[in-house]
Formats: sequence, C-alpha cells, structure tokens
Amino acid sequence: MEVIPLILILVIVVIMIASMWKVFEKAGQPGWACIVPIYNTVIMLKVACRPIWWILLFFIPFVSLIVSIVVYADIGKNFGKGIGFVLGLIFLPFIFWPILGFGSAQYEPVRDPT
Repeated sequence: MEVIPLILILVIVVIMIASMWKVFEKAGQPGWACIVPIYNTVIMLKVACRPIWWILLFFIPFVSLIVSIVVYADIGKNFGKGIGFVLGLIFLPFIFWPILGFGSAQYEPVRDPT
C-alpha cells in the first residue's frame, strides 16, 4: 500500500504548482516561473516587493527561515490578507495557497515593486 501516499503527495504537489502559478499570474509575473528552481524565489521576492539581493539570504541557515516568513507575510499583505492568513500560508500551504491563487484576492502591492 505504498501507492496511496505517493498519489497523495503527487496531488498536493500538483495543487501547489497550480496555486503558485495563479498567484504569480495575479501579480503580473509569468506563471511558469513557479516550476523553475531559484527563479521562482526571485519571482516570489518580486511579488513580495523585496529586493532581489535577498536571494542570498536564502542560502544562510536559520536566516532563510526568517526571510521566508517575511516574504510570505509581504505576499499576504500585498494580496490584502492579514496575519491569520499569513500563518495559514506558512503552516498549511496546501490549503491557503489555493485560496490565494483561485480566490477573489487581488494583487495590490503595498510598496512599489522593483
């Protein structure tokens, strides 16, 4: 019965890719960027209105965790969501990314994207 967990993981991966694709498109970025390693982080930084040099911070242990939380918080804020939703993005991403991507949230950056 190892097939069922594998299918479940595959379904979650497909849902996450589709959700991030929609979030990127809502933010005016290429949706396909979500499947390209490292480039998807660059695009996520753009959506969060953070400087691209922050990509270097993702290579520092423990700092990357804090930076990820800040980026998720900024993405939530740019879609008009509060701290509760951001916590959902962090702890239950397979539920909250689809809500963000396929829901009615509109991208309105708090800061001017660079």
